Amino acid sequence: MDPKVGIEFVERTMEKNQDIVGVIFIMTIDQSKISTSNTPFAMIDEHSAIPSEQEILFTMHTVFRVVEIKRTPNNSRLWEVHLTITDENDPQLSILTNSIKQEIRGRGWHRMGQLMLTVGDFDQAEELYNELLENASTDSDRAHIYHQLGWLKRQQGKYPEAVKFYEKSLEIYRKTLSEDDASLAPTYGNIGRVYDNMGEYSKALEFNEKANKIYEISLPANHPLLATSYNNIATTYYTMGEYSKALPLLEKALGILRNSLPPTHPHIKSTMNSIAAAK
Repeated sequence: MDPKVGIEFVERTMEKNQDIVGVIFIMTIDQSKISTSNTPFAMIDEHSAIPSEQEILFTMHTVFRVVEIKRTPNNSRLWEVHLTITDENDPQLSILTNSIKQEIRGRGWHRMGQLMLTVGDFDQAEELYNELLENASTDSDRAHIYHQLGWLKRQQGKYPEAVKFYEKSLEIYRKTLSEDDASLAPTYGNIGRVYDNMGEYSKALEFNEKANKIYEISLPANHPLLATSYNNIATTYYTMGEYSKALPLLEKALGILRNSLPPTHPHIKSTMNSIAAAK
């Protein structure tokens, strides 16, 4: 599209509502960096009702890399986002995609539920998990669903409900597992995070350290879950104002994340920010 046309559309909308900002996406298409068979696009001006707009049609799975975000010099409410087209052959995109696939685990509807939680679609996720719970045929499935509902309630800020779901999950798991079984660590850690949210820091440390002890025994030294565990304990110490205890844990977590995740992963940036705040 002609940039002037896009800017005119945005500015007209901004004039009607002074409480919003405008965003213009400026896309650079370098055909030498992509496979057009995988990422096809086409000029459609000859098929458009307004050919002068010079529109381009992209396929649904087109991916762009964010190069720069900046405010325009002539309008403080108008922003430009500069993008370059990329595809599955981009090595950084491939690493990030594989990392996301590892995070969205499970099969069938359970995987769909995990995806809904990841993108923040909590109402639909809750509806799905309640349906799965009604039809669950094994204790293992029920324990997993209770755990997921606990995670959901924590994200919604409903902390007492979150603890109840996590405790239901633990109750089922403990029928067949020992207290220090590796399968219990995620639930211990998440209960610790809920208690941290509730301001019950001694309980938060108790459960987070229980999870961390299991992770240190059962996981490789560079596993991302171990980094998450260190981060959880550090968060509680930081909230308590004990920065000298939080800092070495955050540095441990950062070292693991840098060795196990792609450099663009948001967990690395957030941990670096936490370290800066704790110093």
